Amino acid sequence: VPVVGIGGVMTAKDALEFLIAGAVAVQVGTANFINPHATTDIIDGIETFLMERNISDISDIIATLKV
Repeated sequence: VPVVGIGGVMTAKDALEFLIAGAVAVQVGTANFINPHATTDIIDGIETFLMERNISDISDIIATLKV
C-alpha cells in the first residue's frame, strides 16, 4: 500500500525523512502559509541532496519492505 508522508514537513530534511522511511510521496501544507516558496525550496533541497550523493532517481532512496 503506497504511503504518503503528511505532517510537519517544513524543510527538505523533513521530506527526505519520510521518503527514506518509505513514503512514496510527501504533502507540504502549513509550511506554505509561513513561506510561500516552501514547496519549491523543499524540491530544490531534495534535488541538492540527490546530486550531492550522485543519486539519479529519487526512488532509490525510498525504503522498501521485503516480506
